Amino acid sequence: MASPLNAPEEKAQRIHEKLRRELGPQILAWLADDEVIEIMLNPDGALWVERLGQRPEHLGRMPPHQAEALMMTLATLKGQNIGYSNPVIECQLPLDGSRFSGTIQAVHSPSFNIRRRALRIFSLADYITANVMTRAQAQLLERGIAERRNILVVGGTGSGKTTLANALIAQIAQVHPWHRLVIIEDTPEIQCASPNAVIMQTYEHFTTRRALEATMRRRPDRIIVGEVRGGEARTLIEAWNTGHAGGIATVHANDARAGLLRLEMLCAIGGAPDMEMAIGHAVNLLVFIAPITGGRRVEEIMTVDGYAAGAYQLSKAEMFDA
Repeated sequence: MASPLNAPEEKAQRIHEKLRRELGPQILAWLADDEVIEIMLNPDGALWVERLGQRPEHLGRMPPHQAEALMMTLATLKGQNIGYSNPVIECQLPLDGSRFSGTIQAVHSPSFNIRRRALRIFSLADYITANVMTRAQAQLLERGIAERRNILVVGGTGSGKTTLANALIAQIAQVHPWHRLVIIEDTPEIQCASPNAVIMQTYEHFTTRRALEATMRRRPDRIIVGEVRGGEARTLIEAWNTGHAGGIATVHANDARAGLLRLEMLCAIGGAPDMEMAIGHAVNLLVFIAPITGGRRVEEIMTVDGYAAGAYQLSKAEMFDA
């Protein structure tokens, strides 16, 4: 019989073994592949895999009962029930911390996405080599980092915003390694190359907004938010405008200008509907990255020079010109 001291470890080991069986050898192999960034199960049972810089490929299948068992196990670990009345499970995979989002019974068959944390940090030089950005674009971003400009990375789902944010953080580590970075994210996706950093992971009772408020007491040189998606936008803009220059954040939008409009909407959700002047002062560089055939590309970088006469003062600093 196992001693009481070993019981929690043995229970965790049994759960991990159960998860490995339910994931299956194919998905486990993809989770061990550093190039894989997302694994997707569609309701028809098809498994699609996206590797860094490549198109998603249909590479396997998973039967519905296996997917259901996997999601039931994850729901149990999270202390919730999943089924008709609560069809969604969102959590981290205990095996490696990947982000898991699944739906059961809300569609004809279960489906899920496993979003892996990036393990490789690309430099801005790597982006030039891979033809994702031009040398002029990289130089503009290098100057922005050196001069402590606040940078908003804009793009759609799967456009590579977080990977680009990682590259910008690596540039900070290179030119200002002593700067204290406070990084806030809801799932562990950011790879921080800086030696002086505090990473705060949010959850239900510790929201991004609360984390930003706590950040003010952690002596940050730069504030970085993995993704701005709610009313915390107001707190971030206020922080960027009060002596914490040189931050980075990402936001979902379909072009650079739309990134600012998205911030306006999110600030309004946070109770501040008229933040245009503050946004125009806080955000200095807009970087729009988008998927293209065979990869991704930084389509444009724009400078923001405030807000006047009812419009943001924008300059198209660098377009991608192959």
